[in-house]
Amino acid sequence: MKKFALLLMFSLLLFTSCKKDSVDATTTKTLQSSINDMASSLTTIKQIKFNEALYILKTFGVEAEGDVNELKALGQLINGKKVPEVLALADQVAQKNGIEWASTAPPSLGEMNIFGDDKAKESDPNDVRASSLSILTQFSGDTGNGPTAIQIAPRLVDNSGNPIAFTGAALETTLEVFSNGVKLSTAKNLMQDNNFKGFNLKFSSLLASKIVDNKIDITVSVKTTAKTFKMSKIGLDVNPSALKVPEAPKTDSTMINQDPNAVIDPSNPNGSVPPTTTIDPTTAPKQPTADPKATVNKFLSSVSSQNLKAAFDSSSNPSWGSYESFSNPTSGFGAIKNVSVKNVTTNATNANVSSVNATYDVTDKNGRTTSLKATFGLKNVNGEWKISSYKINP
Repeated sequence: MKKFALLLMFSLLLFTSCKKDSVDATTTKTLQSSINDMASSLTTIKQIKFNEALYILKTFGVEAEGDVNELKALGQLINGKKVPEVLALADQVAQKNGIEWASTAPPSLGEMNIFGDDKAKESDPNDVRASSLSILTQFSGDTGNGPTAIQIAPRLVDNSGNPIAFTGAALETTLEVFSNGVKLSTAKNLMQDNNFKGFNLKFSSLLASKIVDNKIDITVSVKTTAKTFKMSKIGLDVNPSALKVPEAPKTDSTMINQDPNAVIDPSNPNGSVPPTTTIDPTTAPKQPTADPKATVNKFLSSVSSQNLKAAFDSSSNPSWGSYESFSNPTSGFGAIKNVSVKNVTTNATNANVSSVNATYDVTDKNGRTTSLKATFGLKNVNGEWKISSYKINP
C-alpha cells in the first residue's frame, strides 16, 4: 500500500512537471495544449484576461487570412513566451491600434476563445441583433489649411435606422480605403458598444499620387456572431494639401564638381579622356547617328509625362539602380509631377561619350517648383546614346 501511494504521488508529480509554462507553437495541437497548461495555473480573472490578450494578438497582431493561418502566425509571434510576456505584447498591440483594452483592466471582451467557433452561446455579448450598418463621417484637424483627417464611426442600427444599444462586446471592425478601385489601406479595431469612436483616417497616411480626383471610397465591416455587416461610402473628399507627398530625389552632395566642358566618361568620371587608340574597323562599335541632346530631351519629356518606363529605358546609369528604385514615388523620379525645359546644350562629344547641360524647372506632386542646372553624361550603347551619369550643378 505504501508503494502504491508513493507511485501515485510520483505520477502526480510527473504530470505536474510536464505542464508547460510557455507557448509551444510546434503544431496547432501543441499551441492549444501549452496555452491550456498556462491558463490552468491562473486565477479565473487572469484566465479571462489571458484569453482576451490572445484574441487581441490573433486579431490585430498578425497579418494573415483565415483562422488557420491566423493561428499559425499567432504561434510564431508568441512562441516561447510566458503569460506576462503575452500580456505585455497584447498591451503594445492594443495601444498601437487604438483599442481600449489593457491587461490590467477588468475583463471587457466577453468569453474569448481563439480555438473556438462563432456559434452563439447562451450568453454571448457578440450576438448583437441589428438590421444594418450606418457610417458617420466628420472632418477634423483643420488648422487653417483645411482638414487633416476624417473621423469614421460605424453604427449598428435597427429597421428604423436608430443605433442598437449593447455593451461588453468585441466586434471585429475593419476599415478599407480605396481610390479609383485601388485599395490604399486597411485598419482594424474592436467595437465594444455603440459609442465606438471608430477610425481616425489621417490624410497624411495617404499617398497623393494614389488619390484620383481628390476623392476616396471607404468600406466598413462589423462582424457579429450571426452576421457580418458591411457598408461603403463613395466619393469622400480629401484635402489635397494634407496628403502625403514624397520628397524630391536627393542629390549626392559628395559628388565632385566637374568642368562642364569636359567629356564625362561613366567608367572614369574623375579622370581625363583617355588617349586615342587605333581601333580595328571590324570590331569598332556602331556609331550613334542621333544628337545626344535628343536623348536628354526625350528623358526629361518622359519624366514630365510620368512615362517613367520610357525615361528609364533611355538610361544606363548604375547609380539609379533598378526601375523600381528609379520610379520610386518617395525617393525616385516618381515624385516629380512636371518638368519644364528651358535649355539643353551639348558640351563635348566623341564617338563613345558625350556631355550635355540642361536647365529646367521641376515641380513635385506637392506643387513645389525647383530650378535645376544638370549635367548629363551619355555613352554609346550599340549605336544609341544612353544617359550614364547625372549631376546637379550649383
